Amino acid sequence: MQIKITKSGLKKDEVFFLTEFGEGRGIWCGAPVNPGAEMDVEFELSELLMRWVDIHPVPAGEFNIRLEQDRVIFTGVLENIEEDGTGFLRIGEGLVMFECLGEPMALGVFVELQVRDVRIYPFSI
Repeated sequence: MQIKITKSGLKKDEVFFLTEFGEGRGIWCGAPVNPGAEMDVEFELSELLMRWVDIHPVPAGEFNIRLEQDRVIFTGVLENIEEDGTGFLRIGEGLVMFECLGEPMALGVFVELQVRDVRIYPFSI
């Protein structure tokens, strides 16, 4: 996903970013970057998420990334949840992978995924 770094945060390596879908924050895991830098990245969500607690179906049909208090909210299409709990959220053309537990959820619908810890890695082919 393409992001633009907007500012540095208070935590070590914390950055705020802007995408075509909204804004968020996370810990930068790469060579140092300055505000204004634009790049392709991958997001890592290291928390174990609970379906129906951290992941909720939403009626809205729009991709979105936003900040709410201490959480980053990703809104996208729930593409798949494998037997081992590995899930995939599609936001635009990109996929965000996460780990989850809990009761089954319908695939192919829009969901909100709420996380506190987002790691951001430069995308390399």
